[in-house]
Amino acid sequence: MIGAGHAGCEAARACARMGMRTALVTMNLDLIAQMSCNPAVGGIAKGHLVREIDALGGVMGEVADAVGIQFRLLNTSRGPAVWSPRAQCDKKQYRIEMRARLEKEPNLRIVQAEVAELLFENNGNSRKVKGVTLCDGRTLHSEAVIVTTGTFLNGLAHVGEKKYRCGRNGEPASDLLGLQLRGLGLSWRRLKTGTPPRLDGRTIDWSRFEPQPGDPHPTPFSFLTEAICRPQVLCHIAYTTEATRLAIMEAIGRSPLYSGQIEGVGPRYCPSLEDKFVKFPDKPRHQLFLEPEGLDTYEVYVNGMSTSMPVDVQVQMVASIPGLERAEIIRPGYAIEYDAVDPRELSHSLEVKGIRGLFLAGQINGTSGYEEAGCQGIMAALNACARLKGRDPVVIGRSEGYTGILIDDLVTKGIDEPYRMFTSRAEYRLNLRIDNADERLTPLGKELGLVTDERWRIYQKKQAHKRKILQFLENGARANGAGPVEWPEGVKPPLKEWLKRPENRLDVLRSALEKVVGGPVAREVLLSVETEIKYDGYIAQQQRQAARLREAEGRRIPAGFSFDKIPGLSREIREKLARVRPVSLGQAARIPGVTPAAISVLDCYLTLWAEGRAEQ
Repeated sequence: MIGAGHAGCEAARACARMGMRTALVTMNLDLIAQMSCNPAVGGIAKGHLVREIDALGGVMGEVADAVGIQFRLLNTSRGPAVWSPRAQCDKKQYRIEMRARLEKEPNLRIVQAEVAELLFENNGNSRKVKGVTLCDGRTLHSEAVIVTTGTFLNGLAHVGEKKYRCGRNGEPASDLLGLQLRGLGLSWRRLKTGTPPRLDGRTIDWSRFEPQPGDPHPTPFSFLTEAICRPQVLCHIAYTTEATRLAIMEAIGRSPLYSGQIEGVGPRYCPSLEDKFVKFPDKPRHQLFLEPEGLDTYEVYVNGMSTSMPVDVQVQMVASIPGLERAEIIRPGYAIEYDAVDPRELSHSLEVKGIRGLFLAGQINGTSGYEEAGCQGIMAALNACARLKGRDPVVIGRSEGYTGILIDDLVTKGIDEPYRMFTSRAEYRLNLRIDNADERLTPLGKELGLVTDERWRIYQKKQAHKRKILQFLENGARANGAGPVEWPEGVKPPLKEWLKRPENRLDVLRSALEKVVGGPVAREVLLSVETEIKYDGYIAQQQRQAARLREAEGRRIPAGFSFDKIPGLSREIREKLARVRPVSLGQAARIPGVTPAAISVLDCYLTLWAEGRAEQ
């Protein structure tokens, strides 16, 4: 593993847990899993990814539960398909906890060094990775390498007119490896991300802000976490003012975003504050969140004020917010440009096409966020191990998880900006809820050797409870043979029909249900059963649609299939098909610009090819 961000940590731990002798190479042991941007995990759709990482046997959810200081379940005003957990974490404790968990893995060695180059062996028209050379002269031999370099490849930071090379603020960029990777003949993109200023909480007038508490009943990320009982901290809500707008617009020419100094493309859905005022001039104010970075620090993260303006302008921006007039900036905000590969250079296994054993995961593939990186890391690990063991690639379908959607979007469509996961990207999101991530993915993790016996026991217990409750709701006459049930006021059989009414909740039957299962029933089990019953018609419809998608995915396109000789396809479509090399008719249909008519032609030609009547 090259890089110890969230993708690298998930990948290294997974490989080690699956029995592989694994090395995690990082420039600084003390900054493993450093939360260089907001010290928070989850959020809308991102929380789904963390749940899926956990269901497969990953570690991000466990660490977030262990060091979270405020937990909130987002989107609860909408349906359960889009409910998503988020936790503000203790930044320092997060990296300490992650390192401690990695160091407990007997098959994992952590190496502090910079990677100078990858080692290859030429194999005819393709190459095969053989290991890495470190800057200190050491060589690590390996049949599989996963590159998870985050924003470090040829990284360049910007603060106003000043710019300097770095991977994260204060850390060196990875220039040697970046130069070599640039020479591999892959297609590259230059991307940009940014951070806000951090403030000294002792200099903030907290009485001027609206407090934002956590949930009274926190929702954990990990299926292993029974409950989170510790006290939570407050975050606070703030707003920009007309003075903020004036400070920015008067100095907009000094912004590297608008002076032409930054070439990389930034994330559309997480713009800098100056970008917000320029692109939305009719909006009088923008919301900000003051979020503590830990329990033993005064450092406060100003969520929503990402900026690369000069430091003197940042001082004006901060002071323009009521309550921050005397706030002191501990660290100014900055933007960072970095190299990312065009993810269409990868297969669904995240292996580079034409370079056997070389896998990429995280921001190097054009994604943004810890969660998007983490799910790629664990999938790259599963596939690296599959490659070494001679097994078929491990691919999660679009109807099976947000992880599968993310990877399919990347390798099929490529990216024009840093990719961020949203629930709207899912065709069948009612089937991809946070409560059933274990049902979708834990059996796969168990089959691949990543799920522990303890996790499997917890999974089986949950499924047994669900089966008993569903059976009880079907007949509802007796609870575990203990005699007739005394229904609470307003409850009457048939229970499934009663529960389908929107105002009714399964929790009112808890005492009866605990008799049914023979013990306490987890709140999440009740919510999962309730969702399945209330939305069973919609769920069944989406399952039928997902089955049709799987049918299209089952129409395979043979390896080496030539698109050049297919009559009826335009040159543009042939070039797009040859560029992406789709492995199925379903994937071909998702390539931007490939029309339904072209898919029909391709379908017919695949039939002819299978019958031996098409020339290849």
